[in-house]
Amino acid sequence: MHRISTLVLLLLATSGAWAQNPRVEFKTSMGSFALELYADKAPKTVANFIEYVNSGFYNGTMFHRVIDGFMIQGGGFDPGMREKTTRAPIENEAGAALKAGLKNERGTIAMARTPNPHSATAQFFINVKDNGFLDYRDPSPQGFGYAVFGRVVQGMDTVLRISKAPTTTSAQHQNVPQPPVLIESVSLNPAK
Repeated sequence: MHRISTLVLLLLATSGAWAQNPRVEFKTSMGSFALELYADKAPKTVANFIEYVNSGFYNGTMFHRVIDGFMIQGGGFDPGMREKTTRAPIENEAGAALKAGLKNERGTIAMARTPNPHSATAQFFINVKDNGFLDYRDPSPQGFGYAVFGRVVQGMDTVLRISKAPTTTSAQHQNVPQPPVLIESVSLNPAK
């Protein structure tokens, strides 16, 4: 069923069936914000993200890595710092997204990953300043970059407030907000 919904989403996104881009609303313990997703510029990444949103995967997770003046990262851990089980990794679309004009600029959302360029699953980060060094440069592991797939269109003040949350170290994880910044719910508001 998930494969079918992803395929339908990809077909809709690439065919221009949406008059405008879909939006996603985050409700957190520190306020709300909304994202506009660019399915026409990063179709596989947006389809993957929306599949996680629609399944309720992000509800009850937390922003587990917060660095003021850099980014806020979430989408993979519950408040006890237990990592959630994800689906298979997706192809990194950073090069195509950059060619389409998407850069790691203030307010953009991108996929988090390990040093393997094609390892992104559910975790994402929102840039709180321009981070051009995260953009695609070349196909090497060091130059592949991080795929931008959307932008904050409402509630950037909430994102900035989260970025300034006090942090601590929890086991091997640094920059963990304390108290936790919970992602209470994430919902898709499809374009009409």
